[in-house]
Amino acid sequence: MIRTDPPPQHVAIIMDGNGRWAKKRGLPRLVGHNAGGDNIRPVVKIFASYGVKYLTLYMFSTENWNRPKIEVAGLLSLLGKKIDRETQAFHQENIRLVHLGRLDRLSEKLRKKVLAAVELTKNNTGLTLCLAFDYGGRDEIARTARRIASADIPSDSIDESVFAQYLDGPAIPDPDLVIRTGGESRLSNFLLWQAAYSELYFTPVLWPDFGRKDVEEALSEYRRRQRRFGRI
Repeated sequence: MIRTDPPPQHVAIIMDGNGRWAKKRGLPRLVGHNAGGDNIRPVVKIFASYGVKYLTLYMFSTENWNRPKIEVAGLLSLLGKKIDRETQAFHQENIRLVHLGRLDRLSEKLRKKVLAAVELTKNNTGLTLCLAFDYGGRDEIARTARRIASADIPSDSIDESVFAQYLDGPAIPDPDLVIRTGGESRLSNFLLWQAAYSELYFTPVLWPDFGRKDVEEALSEYRRRQRRFGRI
């Protein structure tokens, strides 16, 4: 087992490739999404074993509402089932769940499930798992601006630090490493504010196949990077 010294405090993952994973096997896309969902807890445990304190997963973007209605309905149903099945397991493993994004477009039943999972695990002290569902970076920035406007903060008092306090997860540190599976090389509207100085790592491995070896390769690459944050 390799070790990063120190490990990234926060890793964020764009979990791409579920549909292509299913297509390669002649299966419906939702089967791929289900396989991707089944891969979440094993990957969380792997990152926790390396000392990562925060893990953010991009599960459903604000743009994903534009997918075929049957696929959207299937994804929403899958989320509900995963919450029912996994929340207690995460709680027993001392993992804290946090939601990033919007809740107002979810059904009341699903919204209550998400909030209940967050409430149940809020005092856990292990890895913090941030679930970005109905999340978009631009949407978050717009909503943050509205929150600041509603707070009547004088314009000359608004700086980067103040702005960050009104983001969806103000207590969550910026990601040190952003991983995208599935072979694409873009952020796709993910953590646009927070990822300003993140190290980016792209892998062709499809998300349902992403496992310990792939985690180790990503962390090994992160260890080779020199993070200067604009300095020499």
